Amino acid sequence: MASILSACTAAAFRLATKSCTGRRRTIQQAVTKHPYFLQTCVAPLHHRLALSTHASIDNDDTEQIYDDGLDQLTDLSLATQNRIRSMKARHDEVLRLLHEGGDPTSLGKEMSTLREMSAYCEKVAEINAERLSLQELLEETEASGDEESKDMIDEIKDELEQLKVQLQPLSQRMHKSLIPVLNPDDVEDLTSSDVVIDIRAGTGGDEACLFAAEIMAGYEAIAKSGGDGGKSWDLEILSCSTTDLGGVKEASLAVSSRGGGGGGGYGYESFDVSSDDTPEDEDMAQKLLQQLGPYGFFQYESGVHRVQRVPVNDNKLQTSAVAVGVLPAIPEGALGNALPPTELKIDVMRASGAGGQHVNTTESAVRITHIPTGIMAYMQEERSQHKNKSKAMRLVAARVHSLRKQQALQERSNARSSLMGGGDRSERVRTYNFPQDRITDHRCKVSVQGVQSWLSDGSMVGKFAPHLYQMERDDRTAALEEELDDSGKNGKKRRKK
Repeated sequence: MASILSACTAAAFRLATKSCTGRRRTIQQAVTKHPYFLQTCVAPLHHRLALSTHASIDNDDTEQIYDDGLDQLTDLSLATQNRIRSMKARHDEVLRLLHEGGDPTSLGKEMSTLREMSAYCEKVAEINAERLSLQELLEETEASGDEESKDMIDEIKDELEQLKVQLQPLSQRMHKSLIPVLNPDDVEDLTSSDVVIDIRAGTGGDEACLFAAEIMAGYEAIAKSGGDGGKSWDLEILSCSTTDLGGVKEASLAVSSRGGGGGGGYGYESFDVSSDDTPEDEDMAQKLLQQLGPYGFFQYESGVHRVQRVPVNDNKLQTSAVAVGVLPAIPEGALGNALPPTELKIDVMRASGAGGQHVNTTESAVRITHIPTGIMAYMQEERSQHKNKSKAMRLVAARVHSLRKQQALQERSNARSSLMGGGDRSERVRTYNFPQDRITDHRCKVSVQGVQSWLSDGSMVGKFAPHLYQMERDDRTAALEEELDDSGKNGKKRRKK
């Protein structure tokens, strides 16, 4: 009976395709022209595709078998495919909850992070359905053994190859959507937070102080230009201790955005780029810089910046260092919650140093200590005690928040800290070699020529940031793959037991 049906199906197929021409039109007309062919071949196939979102169980090894087309994305590991399936399932569940009257605020935010992946999954499923249809047509045509079917076989094989080509860019986009350039755990700070930058001269004496002044001037210049992104940022010097030669012993800068941060978003939708895009690609780099807020833009400046050059008052090559700390700022309205008054010790005193009649005569200087951590900020820049207290509070809050952030980061992932570092002042991140006219970032292993041009306007920040964000993303990718592989192995062991 089966052979008769097969012969009838093949005959109906040949009859349906005799008058059909054209590559895709030939196949589409072939499956719709003859009613018997629809009943015996296409209808069972559509029934199978309708069940493609469900998994079947292989009793031999208890592995789940899916018919959603993700198995055709060979450059995605099985663990990654399963994570994508769980995101698609969660998207459908959130959509159902929204239709049932769920909280639109929390569910809507989650939906925005899942929508793009769901759309990709639906596209893959659509291509896979077409692939299965063509595959079944190919089997039926080859089984007929008819000389007239050879042209049709070639047409079907060409269509299958075209479908494979369509899957490749989808696979890459799904991978980028699964692990966006901006870490979802930090995206709020990266796109919306203002920043406090601490600069402190290290080893090298006067030469280190002079270099600290150059770095500070570069940061001021790039901040005033909106971080290469054309945004409106405000710069405020919270404190600055200088030397007689014009160097800077230590300083604190505050960079704030008038519009409340960068371009917004969650780092998923804004980086739908083709496979040949790299951090060197100016378009991708510009997209990233436009999305970042002040903190996100300066984030990877934290660490030790080393300079090698001959000082103006010497004839020997000297190596000096400047430590930079980049801290996400706390909005003034949230200072009370971030730093309860019971955790603070506030001392007022007379200012010291040059400054005229107000120095040593009024108690305008303020020192604030955060008791649980011991973090302290001292401010005497302003003549008003109230203004000094406000600046000191902002500085302490930023430092405490940064400490808590680093502690949470270490608990969440030691892998990222090992690659990118924790922004520690003791970590050497960049070398400015004046004799060779070269700047080298030791984390991403990228070098650029023209020290003075990159340093004077602060453009080296925007040059290295995209490379470092890509490195951080690659690190998260490797960590996720390892995590998914381990969870898959453990789950399989439990099932076998």
